[in-house]
Amino acid sequence: MAAKRWRLILHIALAGMSIPIGGAIAASPRVLQSTAVPPSFPQRQQHGQPPTQETYPQIRIAAVVNDDVISVADLASRVRMAMLSTAIPDTPEARKRLAAQVLRTLVDEKLEVQEAKHKNITATEDEINKATASVAQQNNMKPDQLFAVLQANGIEKSALVNQVTASIVWAKLIRQLASESDPVSDDEIDAALKRLKQNENAPEARVAEIFLPVDNPHQDDEVRSFAERLIEEMKKGARFSNVARQFSHSATAAVGGDIGWVHPDELSPPLAKAVAGMRAGELSPPIRVSAGYYLLLVLDRRGAGGATPEEDTLLHIVQVVFPLPSQAGEPARRAALAQAENVRSAAKSCEDMLRIGKAEAPQLSSQGDLRLDQIAPSMRATVLSLGIGQASPPIIQKNGIGVIMVCSKAQPKTGVPTREEVGESLMRERVDIMAQRYLRDLRRVAYVDVRV
Repeated sequence: MAAKRWRLILHIALAGMSIPIGGAIAASPRVLQSTAVPPSFPQRQQHGQPPTQETYPQIRIAAVVNDDVISVADLASRVRMAMLSTAIPDTPEARKRLAAQVLRTLVDEKLEVQEAKHKNITATEDEINKATASVAQQNNMKPDQLFAVLQANGIEKSALVNQVTASIVWAKLIRQLASESDPVSDDEIDAALKRLKQNENAPEARVAEIFLPVDNPHQDDEVRSFAERLIEEMKKGARFSNVARQFSHSATAAVGGDIGWVHPDELSPPLAKAVAGMRAGELSPPIRVSAGYYLLLVLDRRGAGGATPEEDTLLHIVQVVFPLPSQAGEPARRAALAQAENVRSAAKSCEDMLRIGKAEAPQLSSQGDLRLDQIAPSMRATVLSLGIGQASPPIIQKNGIGVIMVCSKAQPKTGVPTREEVGESLMRERVDIMAQRYLRDLRRVAYVDVRV
């Protein structure tokens, strides 16, 4: 049976948090030679002896992280889940290309969980259930259905549970530490509001990001190569937002990498320079900064005067997309068009669209909220012309042929953000930087032995 591809979306927000860098565990680093390849991670001296294969005789070990192990089965499940959620074809070559970065993510999650445990922070069963239910809802399923899909694709339930657990406890840890750190000052908020008012009529770009950290010079080539592979997959049809959720190490990963509308002076010089030369819909090459590499996608641009009320219209949309490879022939194209036309005729409500999408085109069908300015310019007129509950004509998209239905429209508030919103935004920026540093410190003092 062909593997079904679903969007596994983890909305574990890290907004409004601050992390003191001094929270990292103090220990002397020690280099341990891997049994297969040199380790790609910082090492940490542990009290006592590290786990060995004899400690876990029935487990093939992919990596040792302080007192914990990551099994080869854990790694295999997470690689498959990453491919499933990003629509990267499941091939031996793809699994091999993704394995190193996925393993690094698993190591990071172990470190996050260990640090949270050190601070007596855990995730309750109710919190884990709510997080997995949210993932299922984003994929138009119930939790049991989601786990069945994962199992059908060779993915252990623990792969998703462990991922959401790490996200929950890491967010809790940061929130706890944020209460002990200095809050954003009134002067900072005043200065930010002043800049916003000065730039209110300046041109803006809506930008999304993927951040891949480089903790030591030896990782540079590996991380850059991985960034270039992600670009290749996105050019083949993988969604930027899903790739960001799985692989980005920025706080914006929880929202698909979406930074929002920005003025040039709100970005660091290397990123501002890249965005300045990019068109709407263009994906950047890897951009090196001091902490790692960025991939940027310019979602849209708007000129002086900012968004019009129409551009800020918030739409709840359901779409059913029938996959169509770029090299597909005319018969396949006609068949996809016919399927899309059938959906248009049969669907009389958003509930109908969701049901049909789940049954006939589960790989790329979805629902969610979008502002009009987040929709591709070529599709805006079509979407805006639709009435509530009206299905669109078949639309040729990058990854297939689809039908869209608008379930609701709303006008969000406009104008300069409130002081509270500005303070929250400033805190998110601070948290992003501090979270990267905190995790980097944990990596540097960790004992990690990579065995695959």
